[in-house]
Amino acid sequence: MRIQRNQSRLSFRKRRRSSGCLPLVVLLGLLAGITSISWNWIGQWLNAAVARQSGDDLMAAARRAFDEGDLDTAIELSRQALAAQPDHADAVALLARALVYRSYSDYDRAVDRNSALQVTTEAIRQLPSHPDVLAAHAFALQAAGRQAEAADVARQALDIASDHGLARTALALAYGGVGSFEIALRENLQAVQSEGWRLDSQRALAISYSDLGDYENALASVDRAIPLNARLIPLYFERALYALQLGNADEATAAYFQVLVYDPENVKARLRLCELSSLLREREAAIRYCQQVTERAPAWADGWYHLGREYFLQGNFRLAQEHFHRCSSLQVMQNIPPEERRFECWYLQGQAAEILGDCENLLATYNEFRAMAIDPAVQQTWTYPPEGPPGCVPLVSSVP
Repeated sequence: MRIQRNQSRLSFRKRRRSSGCLPLVVLLGLLAGITSISWNWIGQWLNAAVARQSGDDLMAAARRAFDEGDLDTAIELSRQALAAQPDHADAVALLARALVYRSYSDYDRAVDRNSALQVTTEAIRQLPSHPDVLAAHAFALQAAGRQAEAADVARQALDIASDHGLARTALALAYGGVGSFEIALRENLQAVQSEGWRLDSQRALAISYSDLGDYENALASVDRAIPLNARLIPLYFERALYALQLGNADEATAAYFQVLVYDPENVKARLRLCELSSLLREREAAIRYCQQVTERAPAWADGWYHLGREYFLQGNFRLAQEHFHRCSSLQVMQNIPPEERRFECWYLQGQAAEILGDCENLLATYNEFRAMAIDPAVQQTWTYPPEGPPGCVPLVSSVP
């Protein structure tokens, strides 16, 4: 029997070719995988580069808005920059500062201080050793009233960058917040010598001088801060305060009007003008400004208190009683803690009722106050004889 070698060889070769295709498939697969990974890496790099560019462009616009006093736009653009680049330290610092300054711009902005603290707390998790982030966190902490923590964080920033102006400013404000005014002034005098952050340090220096009763230097310091950001509203409120301490009502009035130039609907400026007009015994102007406050902020108890007080001083006790009642009712409805309530809204309401001979409302107001006074945190007192207010026959009801 003859062996067919050609067929055998052919058969053998076919098998070798079949088995030899496997490495080629594997090689092609590896090449495809490497290509895919490379493109993914390139894509991620390009996306990161675009995000950085986008974040930088947004920050440039945010800085311009901040420098022009447009805090709303600065806050919005800073948030967008952080969304594009979560580790953008400049965005964290600018956003925190803008939020803190906006919190002082009007009567209903206190929540911005909590927002600033949330931003910096999250940033600290991502950039725990960045001096700008630490300084911004310290600045937000002191604004929120957490002075000891603010001082600790500010020192951490200064350990990394000893000449950091914002960190030194936050440290000074923290000292001032606990009554260490001399140390605060020393730190602020050092802060104004640092590079950058001149607006923050000059403003803080003014606060230090004010805390020590040196209102002339406080006024001079805030006047040096204003040209650095001429539309930043809190600077004008502070300038008015220092001017009033020096007895200069005209400069204070001009500062409040400047606020209204930049923010025509500002409620806080109107309330301050109401207070100033009352101080100057310009009763009609005081009532006009206070009425504007209650029209624009009907849920703000302070507006109703000041309007009621003006009517009381004018001898219009009926309207005074009504407005004080609105003030006290709003505080109760808003669940303001008893120790934080404006007690005068109850006391002067009762005085107006007593003058009018309105015993029913007088007793109701008095008993409401007595119920609040059970709280040991309430320091105010208002006491009638056991038989009740003079001129009112019904006895004061007992409070359980």
